[in-house]
Amino acid sequence: MEVLHPRCAGLDVHKDTVVAAVRLTEGDGSVRREVETFATTTPGLVALSDWLERHDCPSVAMEATGIYWRPVWHVLAAEGHGGGRTLILANAAHVKNVPGRKTDVADAVWLSDLLAHGLIRPSFVPEAGTRAMRDLLRTRKQLVREQASHVQRIQKTLEDANLKLASVLTDIMGTSGRAVLDALAAGETDPERLQALVGPRVKARPEAIRAALTGRVSRHHRFLLGLHLRQIDALAAAIAEIDAQVERDLGPFRAAVGLLATIPGVGDLTAQVVLSEIGPDMSRFPSAEHLISWAGLCPRQDESAGKRRSTRLKKGAPWLKTALVQAAWAAVRKKHGYLQAQFQRLRARRGPRKAICAIAASILTAVYHMLKDGTVYVDPGPDHFRKTQPATRAKALARQIERLGFTCSISPVVPVSI
Repeated sequence: MEVLHPRCAGLDVHKDTVVAAVRLTEGDGSVRREVETFATTTPGLVALSDWLERHDCPSVAMEATGIYWRPVWHVLAAEGHGGGRTLILANAAHVKNVPGRKTDVADAVWLSDLLAHGLIRPSFVPEAGTRAMRDLLRTRKQLVREQASHVQRIQKTLEDANLKLASVLTDIMGTSGRAVLDALAAGETDPERLQALVGPRVKARPEAIRAALTGRVSRHHRFLLGLHLRQIDALAAAIAEIDAQVERDLGPFRAAVGLLATIPGVGDLTAQVVLSEIGPDMSRFPSAEHLISWAGLCPRQDESAGKRRSTRLKKGAPWLKTALVQAAWAAVRKKHGYLQAQFQRLRARRGPRKAICAIAASILTAVYHMLKDGTVYVDPGPDHFRKTQPATRAKALARQIERLGFTCSISPVVPVSI
């Protein structure tokens, strides 16, 4: 097999150590190897970078092992420590070693051999600014999930106290619901006084509200309600800090965020999430189809003996996929739009789950071309499929007529010249 990288190295990264194996192809075609173990502290990683520099290794491969590969990547990619070398991050599932040969040294040597012959498919690692934005927005989503968990715990506490607040309020954390919860945590148990805190816009009848606020609230319940409310407030303050930091760091992405926000269902926050996951530079993806495949929004290829065994979506990029699916559900609610027409067209044949994934893929396709060409979103309209595929539409209508018990033949209209 042809050697594409005559001087390269493979790194087996762990929490406290990293095993480096250098593969050097000599002039006569022979291969010389050297293996060394370094600590993952900053001085140890600087020593690793200097060691690779002494062996003149321009290409280095490592596995994506949790969070442990990141400091190794940062030091080896830093200016002054071999900043000109090429770093390749490999998916651990794609570079499994031969069974029965599992040691740290064998793993490092195996990575160097795969890299030398060009058999490692590099993973996408965005630039530092995009990585920082990604960390902020992923942390924000985790905090929002924690807030939702505390709201569920509050609901559980209310049910235990036989307070049916969720039965009369759409959102127990809204203005009226929060006022009632604060009063309950402070020790108020009188249904009349609690009902006075409910706003006039609540549609439930006063008798139903009074009955829902009549319960058995103990000191234990008040303690739990106050605890969860304080946690929700602390999380809200943390989310506000993240939003402020994102706004300060949004400079290089601001124009792209405004561009993507023109897509139906995509707001400023969703646009920020998408950009933090894929970056603003689309040159790293050869086509929109490659980006969709990387995001995990296309069926996997699983075929044997001429039969397709599975069409489930790949795991892909879960943070990006969930944001796009949420945007897709918002987009299909926009009336008289292309995405809603596409969803209705696919739902009849494939069901709502597969249809909404197709809408998410369409949004990502638009994102790719908008970022690549710098164009704004133009909605093709709800009748796009009728205009572009008149023959397919005519055949579908003919089948409907035949199901009603009539015969129908289709022929193109010949224009009449005057």
